[in-house]
Amino acid sequence: MGLSKLPLSYCTNVHPGQSLAEVEEGLDAFTVPVHERFGEDLAAGLWLSAAVVDELLTSPGQLERFSERLAKRQLVCHTLNAFPFGDFHGDRVKEQVYLPDWADPMRLEYTDRCAEVLTGLLPAGCQGSISTVPLGFKQLPQSADFLDRAIAQLLELAQRLERREERTGRKVRLAIEPEPLCLLETTPETVSFFESLFQVAGDRGLLETAREYLGVCYDVCHQAVEFEDVGDSIRSLAAAGVRINKVHITCAVELVDPASNLEGRELLAGYAEPRYLHQVMARSSDGTLLQATDLGEALVRQPPETWLAAPSWRVHFHIPVDAEDLGPLGTTRAELVLALATVAEDLTYEPHLEVETYTWDVLPGSERPDLVTGLTRELSATRELLQGLRASGDTE
Repeated sequence: MGLSKLPLSYCTNVHPGQSLAEVEEGLDAFTVPVHERFGEDLAAGLWLSAAVVDELLTSPGQLERFSERLAKRQLVCHTLNAFPFGDFHGDRVKEQVYLPDWADPMRLEYTDRCAEVLTGLLPAGCQGSISTVPLGFKQLPQSADFLDRAIAQLLELAQRLERREERTGRKVRLAIEPEPLCLLETTPETVSFFESLFQVAGDRGLLETAREYLGVCYDVCHQAVEFEDVGDSIRSLAAAGVRINKVHITCAVELVDPASNLEGRELLAGYAEPRYLHQVMARSSDGTLLQATDLGEALVRQPPETWLAAPSWRVHFHIPVDAEDLGPLGTTRAELVLALATVAEDLTYEPHLEVETYTWDVLPGSERPDLVTGLTRELSATRELLQGLRASGDTE
């Protein structure tokens, strides 16, 4: 049974956090009220920017005091999101969220410092995970030796994580998060990269360390946008020995029959917004994938004929995971259910489970619930789904 028995997390990148004070304001305004409504089985999946990590580690005793304040709020933390390095709530984030990339020493040092923070926050007997960028973004420049440098830095991090565990008794693993149009995008690309990483690790006598401390964060929305069979995807990662250290419980927007679904296209145009990157993919009837870097009103209102002829489009826009549909638009909730069922059935270990709908602020329309209500609905629906999968597994 691969479904974690730890408290379910939601990721706090949904609220701003450019200082430690702002992080704690978000916890008090949102996480604590959600915890009160949802119940004790909730953890805080913290996003801590580089500036906040510096605050926690440069002032003596600051991390210990923060840990104590989390405990007073009755919150635990076993996973961090170290994907966004800087301000994730700026006016325009888009492709800048992938910087620094994994060839940049700043990414290594930030992630290692996040591991130091998480080591100080982990409950006794609990292992930790840190999600991170999928190496880099394909449309940003990379040097010819980019992958060699990224692999070298990832192996350096794995060794630091191993030494930290030897020193503290706390294990923290890295979870690289594939995403559309990134250097790790599809499952075959991810498997191929890890084969290369493991080859280099083996040559350096680090294969066991690499397999133990380096793996992926499986974001269900991302692989659904790629039109992958998420069950086969998860099984192929497991077969290749790539550990899934974290699962992001997420759903994408789907537009079915774009040629005739004019109402759906009009609604989808409202999801074009200036802050985050919303990659779009369409699968043609012959299986060919069409790609657009970002959702724009021009694509939706005046799409090329090839896009109009495609049976469906999927958009990297995280929407509430309890939504079966959005009126004339669909969602990839069916893929989410399949992914969690596969994790439950096929994995022999338990990755961390985290709801990550960071887009509440930019969802279109005026009828969406307040954030506490929306998060509580998502988490409650997810708990019900997980309980059903666990019950099914117990009766087999």
